[in-house]
Amino acid sequence: MARVETVMKSAMCCRPDDTARDCARLMKEENIGFVPVCNEADEPVGTLTDRDLALRVLAEGRPPDAKLEDVMTAEVVSCKIGDDLRDAERLMREHRKSRIMVCDEEGRLQGVISLSDIAEEEDEEIAGRTLREVASREISQPHAS
Repeated sequence: MARVETVMKSAMCCRPDDTARDCARLMKEENIGFVPVCNEADEPVGTLTDRDLALRVLAEGRPPDAKLEDVMTAEVVSCKIGDDLRDAERLMREHRKSRIMVCDEEGRLQGVISLSDIAEEEDEEIAGRTLREVASREISQPHAS
């Protein structure tokens, strides 16, 4: 079985005191829709998605200079370097997250695994099960991110 570091992608992070505009610019420049928010020690303290920007900034009428700490999702779902990829899939299913962060032993961000990374690595049955369980959040929580 594959380990998480064999499929993870590198990740760029923002800081809690960065603005929504800063994060949106990073998303545009890097062509990404998910940004971990990390403290000064590069430990994840939250996440922000393009959907979060739409719902928590634009739809709520917040200014583009709103601090990420005020609009981010504070829940951190992560695994560790060396973990089995199946553990990452289980975390995605349990937390209904389409992306999870990978950290080193000290808790510093090392990368991100997405559903598409899982789909490329796993057989169709396993990847499909993970996708169905993650996607079920849309039915039960229409504004989840």
